[in-house]
Amino acid sequence: MPDYPPSSAPASDPASWMLIFIAWLIAASGTLGALFFGEVMGLPPCTLCWYQRIFMFPLAIFLPLALFPLDTKVARYALPLALTGLGFAVFHWFLQMGLISPAASPCAQGSSCSEIEAKWLGFLTIPLMSVCAFALISISLFATLIQGKK
Repeated sequence: MPDYPPSSAPASDPASWMLIFIAWLIAASGTLGALFFGEVMGLPPCTLCWYQRIFMFPLAIFLPLALFPLDTKVARYALPLALTGLGFAVFHWFLQMGLISPAASPCAQGSSCSEIEAKWLGFLTIPLMSVCAFALISISLFATLIQGKK
């Protein structure tokens, strides 16, 4: 079996390809969801929502570019984006749940970051969906790094 550098994978590594593909599906869904909430439903994004978009939108572009041909090195620069976005999403979610004081909110104009604009199934808010998306993308990219070292 040939030796590959630790950060790259053979062109036919189906596990790494699938992990990056799953991360891209989630990022694309998150991007389309953010655009749907803002443009179709007319929910104005707050400051924290904009910060999360800054980290989600590039993932929807970078990840499919790494699929053809397969480049597992994408995880090295996409994972920091996903983890930073996760940090903003968790902060936003905690702010909405009241675990963080509204005084710590960066929202000065427009929509309030601590206000819940929409809720589904009695618990699912936009920041919680963002937390789930960034967490799943991070897990998938971290698994890609682990898969590449095998």
